[in-house]
Parts: sequence; structure tokens; C-alpha cells
Amino acid sequence: MTEVLLRGRLLTFHDEPMGGEASADAFTYIEDGGLLLRDGTIAAMDEFSALRAGEGRNLEVIDHRPHLIMPGFIDAHIHFPQMQVVGSYAGALLEWLNRYTFVEEQKFSNQGHPERIASAFFDELIRHGTTTAAAYCSVHKASVQAFFAESHRRNTRMVAGKVMMDRNAPPGLLDTAQSGYDDSKALIAEWHGKGRQHYAITPRFAPTSTPEQLEMSGALASEHPDLHIQTHLCENTAEIAFVAELFPWSRDYTHVYEHYGLLGPKTLLGHCIHLTDAEIRAIAESRSVAVFCPTSNLFIGSGLFDLARLRASEPSVRNAIATDIGGGTSYSMLRTLDEGYKILNIQGQRYHPLRSFYQATLGNARALSLEDLIGSLKVGAEADCIVLDAGATPAMRLRMETVETLVEELFLLQTMGDDRSIVEVYVAGRPAKSTL
Repeated sequence: MTEVLLRGRLLTFHDEPMGGEASADAFTYIEDGGLLLRDGTIAAMDEFSALRAGEGRNLEVIDHRPHLIMPGFIDAHIHFPQMQVVGSYAGALLEWLNRYTFVEEQKFSNQGHPERIASAFFDELIRHGTTTAAAYCSVHKASVQAFFAESHRRNTRMVAGKVMMDRNAPPGLLDTAQSGYDDSKALIAEWHGKGRQHYAITPRFAPTSTPEQLEMSGALASEHPDLHIQTHLCENTAEIAFVAELFPWSRDYTHVYEHYGLLGPKTLLGHCIHLTDAEIRAIAESRSVAVFCPTSNLFIGSGLFDLARLRASEPSVRNAIATDIGGGTSYSMLRTLDEGYKILNIQGQRYHPLRSFYQATLGNARALSLEDLIGSLKVGAEADCIVLDAGATPAMRLRMETVETLVEELFLLQTMGDDRSIVEVYVAGRPAKSTL
């Protein structure tokens, strides 16, 4: 049995704190807390003095005071093959895909390349405090093998899948409806449920899949109802017009996915910026998840995600937040929360720091239907947690001299923080950042 007792200021959420500071019942904050990690799970959380006395024996104590200990960050939409695409100069989405992304993703057919990028990818996630992600691999089986092998080696809980594309992409990135289905079936059999790995059915988006491939994607979803599904939706107006040309029978873009049985409570829909009222209703009623990708939406110039409109529907649309590397510009969920705050603020919507940190932890765990396993510090949860320093840089330390509340500290972290604010990362109870 391996166990360790972490000491520090503990913060974990039980629900979304819709009332800001008035939502005290939505979270637990312990000023001098103890977090007991045992065999990869959280065995206890309490005041440090009570927990130390209650254990009644000598424990290894790692003292992280005065830092903040939280659940690890969760990234709900990221592209593993796009590490070398980040910061590529282009205009709108379709130009960016054709000029840079599709060129880069073809390299994943080269021997050794997927493994090299997988190692670098997980290093960056850990460096930035992300312990779980929903990731797109490339069209190549080797990219998925490399991703899951690296994740399994590091014992991280990940969601990922082979991108399926059988049209409107370079020949080196095309599968067929049948081969996409067959490859996905084989990868599901090998990796889904192995250790902490989850497979996601991953048609890239409607413009790069024929009706036959989307039908086969729906067949996979029907055969494996426990799997996640991930794709893109209504990111860019030119993309939406292209979908209308390709699927002239559809009422709208969302109807394409609905028609092929790809909407549901484990469906992650990247972007969801330019939605009609009918599309919002379809997403809400299917309990699919709209994934907010703020740094990507700003960088590619796609538009402004309207969270209030999605939440105002009845029922409300489930939502998540994500980096969307490599359209996104940072692996950091702190930087992502900062840009998300700005996008909502410019639309007159307030994104309270308690809500944003809830979203990056328990909120995203709920969006991924994994809240029983990750996203909180509750007893029995997997011991994925991070240690945050709001005084990680000289500028932050100077600002911290005037910070008086937890909320102010959280807002400082998301406004000025980055990978330097991540002191340590624990994956299944083991330190991961300090060992990179």
C-alpha cells in the first residue's frame, strides 16, 4: 500500500457556484487541509490536524503550504497531432486547416513521429496541470496507438480516438467509410477500458466525412453506447455554408449529426458558435455537450461563444471548456479561462472565478460523464490533483500583496497564471511534474 498526506489549502467543488461568493454550499475550502492519497485514490480530506491525528501513525507528509491544492484540470477538446501547428499564421478555419493542419497531420504516417509527439504532448499537459483530456488523434492507427500507449505508461485518464475522414482532405489523410469503421473497431477492442483509457468515436466534422462514413460512425455509436463521440460543429460561417452544400437535405448543420445518430449525453461538440435556435434545442434535448474553445475562437477569428444563450434554453445546454490546441494558443487551462472570461465579458456576461475553476475541474468531468472518477477531491475519487502558486512570477507576487480573498486569488491565477503557477501535479497519487 502506498500513501502520502498532502498539506495545503484545499479547494474542491460539489456543484456549479452560480451565485458567486454566495454559493458557499457548492464548494469546500479548507485553509490548512490534509489530503490523504492511498493507492491512487483519495482516502480522506479534512483539516490537517484532524486527519493527522486520526490516522494515528507516521505518514509521509508533503507540505505544499501556502499553495492551493485542487483537482487536476480537464481539457475537453484538444488535437494531439497539432503540436507543431500552434501559432501558424492564417485567416479563417478552412484556410488554416488546408495550409497547415492537414500538412502537419500527414507526418503521422512517418515511423517514430507519433511516438515522439505523444511524449512531448503528455509532457505539456502535465506541465500545465492538465490530468485528463479529450483528444483527437490523426487518421492513422499509429497515432492512436502512440497516444494510448503513452497515456497508459503514465497512468493518465484520457479520452481519445482516431479521426475519420474520407473526403475533402489530402490523399494522405483519407480513410474510407469501411476502413475508418474497421480501424476504430480494432482500436476500441485494444484500448477502451485498458487501465484509464477511454475511446471516442471521432468523425472530424461533417465536411470531411461522406454520408456513408457518418452512417458507419453512427453504427459504431449504436454498437458501443458507452463510448464518447467527439466532432466539430458550427465553428465558422464558411464551414456551415459548406455543410449545407454537402448535405442539402439537412435542416441545419446539427441535423446532420442528429440524422446519423451521433448526438447524445456523451457527445462533445467543439465550438458551437453560430447555432440557430432549432440547433440549440436539438443539442439541449439530446444532452450533448457544447465545448467552448476561447483561445482558438479568437485566434482563428471564428466568433464569440454565447454561453448565456445556451444556458437560457430549456433544458439548458450542457457545456465544457477547452484549449483546442493547435487552433488554440496555449496548453494552459488558466490561459483558456482568462480568454473565456474576456469573450463572455465583451458580451455583457460575467464569468465568476468560482464558476470558471468549477468548469475546468468538476464541470468538465461532468461534461465528460466522468465525475464519479475525476474532477473533485471527494473520498474515493482518483488522486489526480494539482498544486497552484498565485505568486509564481514577480508580477504575480506583487499583486498578491493586495489579494484578500480566495476569489481574488483565483482570478489572479486565471488572469496572470500559466505553467509556472503549477507547482506540482499528482497523477493517480504520484508526482508527475517534478519528475519530467
